[in-house]
Amino acid sequence: MTGPARVVIVGGGIAGLTAALAVRSHLPDAEIIVLEGLAQAGGKLRVESVAGIPVDVGAEAILTLRPEGTRLVSAVGLEDEVISPLTTAAGVLVGGSVHPLPPRTMFGVPSDLESTRASGVLSPEALQRVAGEPDLPGLAPLENDIAVGALVRSRLGDEVLDRLVEPLLGGVYAGHADQLSLRATMPVLAAKLAEGGSLVYAAAAAAGPAPAPDAPARPVFASLRGGVGRLAERLATCGLFEVRTSTMARSIRRTPTGFAVECGAVPESTELQADVVIVATPPAKAAKLLAEVSAAAAAELAAIETASVAITTLAYRSLSLPAGSGILVGAREGLTIKATTFSSQKWPMPTDGLSVLRASVGRAGETEALQRDDADLIKLVRHELRPLIGTDAEPVDALVTRWGGGLPQYAVGHVERVARIRGAVAAVPGLAVCGATYDGVGIPACIASAYAAAGQVLAALERQGQ
Repeated sequence: MTGPARVVIVGGGIAGLTAALAVRSHLPDAEIIVLEGLAQAGGKLRVESVAGIPVDVGAEAILTLRPEGTRLVSAVGLEDEVISPLTTAAGVLVGGSVHPLPPRTMFGVPSDLESTRASGVLSPEALQRVAGEPDLPGLAPLENDIAVGALVRSRLGDEVLDRLVEPLLGGVYAGHADQLSLRATMPVLAAKLAEGGSLVYAAAAAAGPAPAPDAPARPVFASLRGGVGRLAERLATCGLFEVRTSTMARSIRRTPTGFAVECGAVPESTELQADVVIVATPPAKAAKLLAEVSAAAAAELAAIETASVAITTLAYRSLSLPAGSGILVGAREGLTIKATTFSSQKWPMPTDGLSVLRASVGRAGETEALQRDDADLIKLVRHELRPLIGTDAEPVDALVTRWGGGLPQYAVGHVERVARIRGAVAAVPGLAVCGATYDGVGIPACIASAYAAAGQVLAALERQGQ
């Protein structure tokens, strides 16, 4: 190979943009091109204006328990813009009443009986079942993956699943506990159960020791002034690589010297030559792109289902929101919304006296509400929010943001499926994949997958003598 390498990255979300930055840090002379089909890069990190206030309309926080997100923030010079939540005290809607979400749960699996009792979220019978779970015959060592719902129901009953686990899993994955993989969604808990034993004890071990009463609170989440979407904006405009928006990649094929990426509209599509390619798109799109170069990986990707969601952001004047950061809603509450976040109460943001909140709609397999037009969906959300926020007043502004197929569903066996995908992709030198499809839907997990993909293609280029 002669001359600088050309690296093409398909997908301009946080994973694709991070992969571009990672490649650039090792190859100062490479030509790096990010292809994004939409008019704006950033994927599910996006800031929009609602009533003149910049707000996140996709991901709204970075998990700080993992280092990748905060390190990337520093790498792009935004460390002085980091903000911590004013409150993380969320509530959960149960039987029409809002209860405090108990602290120190593992995605809703109780690890502290007394705090769970104090929340009032469980009945005396359910609390008794939680208290007695460690005395049951121990779970067998977890040798195979299992659905979260099946595990929790067998040890703690339906009530814990419906009132605690489902609302939390639904808020993060927009899925159902009976279909979601324990190993993929709760890997730390799964590791604690590798030797079997008590689910409650394993959840307590996974949650870690309780902080000392006088210890300073360490924020679990962080954001940026003006929205966490600024992280993607900074990457996309850093000038260290080229970002081509409104450029749809259609297929990838092998060539004698690397790859050809077909992009643009039919019949006037063009081919972009590349030495290496990283695919950082949702699973269905990745499956189509990889069909010619890795049929095995494409077949596995095509089998991954996704959930579509919509975020409705509302701004009100003279509204006193309930205490806390928001309310989670279980699937059995009969509502369309699955969570609401009191954004102006959760994050320090200038609002000129307005109250800003957002409500999330959409779970896997539930698409009826998402078929409504924006005005109708706003009307429905306002109707369901009325008893939760105590008003049916007209908002001063409202915005619906739709994420079609935005959340991959980590079904039972997902970890093994990802291993097969990566194995098939690794058999094609110079090809890599990354994004929320693989090891986690949060920002740090996507960043970590991007670094891994960048390392894979960098190694391929080194072998080629680039």
